[in-house]
Amino acid sequence: MMAGTMTSEAMAHSPAVLEVDLGAIVANWRALAERHPNGPVAGVVKADAYGMGAAAVAPALLAAGCRHFFVATLDEALAIRDALPDALLAVLGGLIPGSEPLYRDRGIVPVLGSLAEIDAWTATARAGGHALPAILHVDTGMARLGLDPDELAKLQHDHSRLAGLDLRYVMTHLVSSEVAGDPLNHAQQARFAAACAGLPAAPRSFANSSGIYLGAGWASDLARPGAALYGINPTPNQPNPMRQVARLRARVLAVRTLPAGTGVGYNATWQAGRPSRIATAGIGYADGLHRAIAGRARAFFDGRPVPLVGRVSMDLTTFDITDHPAIAPGTWLDLLGPGQTPDDLALAAGTNGYEVLTSLARRVRRIYLPA
Repeated sequence: MMAGTMTSEAMAHSPAVLEVDLGAIVANWRALAERHPNGPVAGVVKADAYGMGAAAVAPALLAAGCRHFFVATLDEALAIRDALPDALLAVLGGLIPGSEPLYRDRGIVPVLGSLAEIDAWTATARAGGHALPAILHVDTGMARLGLDPDELAKLQHDHSRLAGLDLRYVMTHLVSSEVAGDPLNHAQQARFAAACAGLPAAPRSFANSSGIYLGAGWASDLARPGAALYGINPTPNQPNPMRQVARLRARVLAVRTLPAGTGVGYNATWQAGRPSRIATAGIGYADGLHRAIAGRARAFFDGRPVPLVGRVSMDLTTFDITDHPAIAPGTWLDLLGPGQTPDDLALAAGTNGYEVLTSLARRVRRIYLPA
């Protein structure tokens, strides 16, 4: 189905839909791979592929040649393991005690970020009598997960703690890669090199989406882009090199003609300054449309902006369509699409494009444009 054609049965019954262009996701992955010739480029499909639907996105990337995938939790990995039978599937969130048998039995790779996790995974390997795959996470400045300096020093002086592991990669996570001139990027580059120099030889994984654009010094054996795959700009304040992936549309459920001075929505925070036509669309904050965008955002119809007025409520949002006589009940308004990217909508919400996409609720019907 081409973007813009609304003929499916799913569309006929849905107040809000998200069209996901799988071809654009694949094209973005290929573009990132071209910029990272040192080694393969993974597909980060955590948070349900940034809200786009991992069950559809991961197989599309696999068919395009992607063989490395990252998620945040074991449950996310289990949900797509069968769709990626021969791919490396790794969990960034670490090894929760008691989960070791599931990792082992389903061939899922834990990202180990503490000595306790390393010890638990090597014990599992010894009990089974064969090496188990692992990725080692070193903290070089994020101060969230990963081996801290004290644990790293202990491991560098005692490599035997890694016995029984098939060490696939050593990785770290960039703190400020979207800010090309941030000295933290160079500091992490040096810290990561020093960390790896004291560890057993293993491939390295360094760059995220924006890190791929920092230059050759941040290339490694495996890059791990996430947001850029889904159309979020990895180079803020510069033209977006990524194709747009998501088109979020809401159906107009009702149109009211109001006299000047009439309030709209909860607490009447907006009042008509002229005789106005107001459209109520079937989307709200329960669908992931942030309440904070009230009075600051817009939709698009036929390429023209349509102001959002009044408060975003749980299931409904209102728009001033006085200057759009063609809009009527059943008309579709674009919240994301050619006129407005996730980064644009994020500005109105005071957040980032990541949160805009990952907030989209499951009740918003996904429709997939094929790769």
